[in-house]
Amino acid sequence: MNRWLLAGIVSVMAGAAGSAVMGAQAPAATQAGAPQPGAPAPGRGQAAPPPVVVIGPPAPVPPEVAIPRPTPDELARVNDAIKKFVASDKSSTAPLLKKFEPLMLLQRPRLNVAATYTQTVQRMGPRHEGFVDRAKQGGIDLLLDGDSITDFWGQNDANKAVFDKYFGAYRTANFAISGDTTQGLLWGLKNGEGQGYQPKAVMLMIGTNNSGSASSAEIAEGVGAVVLELRKHFPNAKILLLAIFPRAVPGDPIRDKLRDANEIIARLDDQKNVFFLDIGQKFLDEKGVFLPDTFRPDNLHPIAGGYEIWGAAVKDKIAQLMK
Repeated sequence: MNRWLLAGIVSVMAGAAGSAVMGAQAPAATQAGAPQPGAPAPGRGQAAPPPVVVIGPPAPVPPEVAIPRPTPDELARVNDAIKKFVASDKSSTAPLLKKFEPLMLLQRPRLNVAATYTQTVQRMGPRHEGFVDRAKQGGIDLLLDGDSITDFWGQNDANKAVFDKYFGAYRTANFAISGDTTQGLLWGLKNGEGQGYQPKAVMLMIGTNNSGSASSAEIAEGVGAVVLELRKHFPNAKILLLAIFPRAVPGDPIRDKLRDANEIIARLDDQKNVFFLDIGQKFLDEKGVFLPDTFRPDNLHPIAGGYEIWGAAVKDKIAQLMK
């Protein structure tokens, strides 16, 4: 194997499979501190143990956002070729190649938790049960789904007033939950939140809460899995897939991670059933800082001024998709 071929293999595989391997969340059976089978119930005055979260089975992922993962045979063949090349090199860089050989070798891909059906803590209890009851009632033409950024449309009177201004004419339901992730939303849709009604349109934004432990590629897989799940349950609905809003401050790596994830999920736009829309720049000034009176000091959650920008930016598209 020549040096240029080796460089090409390392570059391609690191960019594709490596993002899934190095940034993957290791699967876990339960949360730390969860009660063990047969353990005594907490006594009076003791805090209840945290709910058990069991990582669920993988969800299907659209090919447009799927991370290439080597088969065992492919992994063995590539690594064998790399090892042979390193062993045969007689140039002055041979010591460096040997030193960094472990970094060049492909690793076995691990489970991407962001693309699993996992009942998160957020989807346990009254909120989820309320969504299921609302779904059974039917009469939902516009569904909103996601995390706190969408959930907080109904947080206070100022936010509600903006929501009513732009969406009050529609029969809506907001099934977003603060703190949730792609895997939690996947579970919710599969377990009652996606049955009993057929909306005309869905406005979706999810993934920011996956950014602490998942790579950009893994977040995109999770978002893609959610879109596929929505298409399964609501085949006639038009999905307005919003880019994950920017967060933090310019230069923060988390902002770059979400930008990269957005570039991947944009591939899901088919202008037929899924319509991708990135309105993130509307919240920022020329330096990338959030405009005054639009977001909380946490640089993550909109306030009424931010929801006003959001509503104005999507109202025409929503009206088009609702026809």
